[in-house]
Amino acid sequence: MKWNIPNVLTTFRMALIPVFLVVFYLPFEGSHFWSAFIFWLAAITDALDGYIARRFNQFTKFGAFLDPVADKAMVVVAFVIVVEDYNSAWVSIPALTMICREIIVSALREWMARIGKETQVKVSNLGKLKTVAQMLALIGLLWQANTFIESLSFGLLYLAFVLTIWSMYEYIKAAWADLSEN
Repeated sequence: MKWNIPNVLTTFRMALIPVFLVVFYLPFEGSHFWSAFIFWLAAITDALDGYIARRFNQFTKFGAFLDPVADKAMVVVAFVIVVEDYNSAWVSIPALTMICREIIVSALREWMARIGKETQVKVSNLGKLKTVAQMLALIGLLWQANTFIESLSFGLLYLAFVLTIWSMYEYIKAAWADLSEN
């Protein structure tokens, strides 16, 4: 395997997950800020590794495999923490729906790739917008800085929730002819 900057950033993002967890649960006043900062750092490395890979043509099989795993693992861990911390259906329902959507769309992409039609379900702009709203919502919900930030984060969480349903619908619609074939 060839190590390049995108692969190092992706591996770094995976290594941040246990650090993120430990920091969130440490009993000190700034733990929520620092866990939100670590999550923000992971989100930035996600955007950066993709940009560098595209800009400098640094694609590898390792990166193609690990990048989406790192993204989904960090987001799922953050959602689980937020669901547990808020202990509210208003957070749990959109969060768990978004986790389920990630599993469904990942399985759909894998299946479509197996039949040679992965381009039909490639990442869309709608999916990217969902990801941005989701990441910003999670940063605010983890941080819990003040009422304004939390209210804004709840708004972003519900925007991400709507975009989650919409983008999943679009992906399933794009694959429906192959899914419904006998």
